[in-house]
Amino acid sequence: MITWLPTDDNLAPFPDVEAALTDPDGLLAAGGNLSVERLLLAYRQGIFPWYSEDEPILWWSPTMRAVIFPDDIHISRSLNKVIRKDVFNVTHNQAFNEIIAGCAAPRRHTNETWITDEMMNAYIRMHELGYARSVECWQGDRLVGGIYGMQLGKVFYGESMFSQVPNASKIAMVEIARQPEIALIDCQLPNEHLRSMGMVTIPRRQFMSLLDQWCVVEPLKSVAY
Repeated sequence: MITWLPTDDNLAPFPDVEAALTDPDGLLAAGGNLSVERLLLAYRQGIFPWYSEDEPILWWSPTMRAVIFPDDIHISRSLNKVIRKDVFNVTHNQAFNEIIAGCAAPRRHTNETWITDEMMNAYIRMHELGYARSVECWQGDRLVGGIYGMQLGKVFYGESMFSQVPNASKIAMVEIARQPEIALIDCQLPNEHLRSMGMVTIPRRQFMSLLDQWCVVEPLKSVAY
């Protein structure tokens, strides 16, 4: 059985991640809220929220974790050509709200999105407090892609990315990997797009050990949300 978190206690502890279900893989808890305190507790423990609009908040810690080690990121020959040609103007934290809205927009293959209004508001708040960041790719004045996620210490927890033109999201990921303060990029769940860029999967215990080494969170404070 999964643990139900109270909605009125932002610091109620999560269960140990090893208690997560194997079917569905990684489901650990439900309920709670998306307060600043709750999200900081979650990410420090390798837990992330992922749910649909008609579901309670669901919290996950998969058995195998998809990650990219920045030194091992794969840049294909064609992508390297795009980088050399300066096809995009790349910025940091200049359009966070627009990036998350772009990630939430319907995709070609589906009209569904897991980035609900509740999720958007929560991560915009985290950005305002300096815990979440974005990388934007522009062509002229047009925002054509990017990525957003949480950054705690040397870990970037990638939440979502989007592209309106080829390679925009890949360029944003490369830009994250090139930041000297980043030692680990958490991709949460594997997909072929990320695998082509050097994503690998590691056991949950190894992921947690890396968080102990690189994920530094200042002592939690009471933050109005």
